[in-house]
Amino acid sequence: MKITIETPKPNEEDEIIVRCKKVDENLMKVLYQLKDENRVTAYMERDIVKLFPKDIYYFECVDNKVFACCEKQVFDVRLKLYEIEQTLSDSDFIRISKSVVVNLNRIMSVAPMFNGRFEARLQNGEKIIISRQYVPSLKKALGI
Repeated sequence: MKITIETPKPNEEDEIIVRCKKVDENLMKVLYQLKDENRVTAYMERDIVKLFPKDIYYFECVDNKVFACCEKQVFDVRLKLYEIEQTLSDSDFIRISKSVVVNLNRIMSVAPMFNGRFEARLQNGEKIIISRQYVPSLKKALGI
């Protein structure tokens, strides 16, 4: 693979050109991460915040409200979990229960529990439960 970086002229806009023989899933993930408009709009009290998906550990639905949980902060998100799944379908987010969508890049370890469920430990030390019906898709996504 060849990588070329050029500085645009003063009146030109930044531009990324991709030349490839095949567009695969890995390439789409890289392109998704480069696009700035894929940030998630979230709310904290009266403030409106734009979050980069890479900074979000997981989304959780509690009492019909969806929250974006980051390393140390929790934000209100005014989308449904299925809308978040659709929006972030080309990224490393995967549903692990009826109420949680997790960022695979933030999982440090996964351990089996009783009744076919798993427990994931995140980089910030939090532990979340993976429902047994979502374990096969998580294993596939993690390459286990």
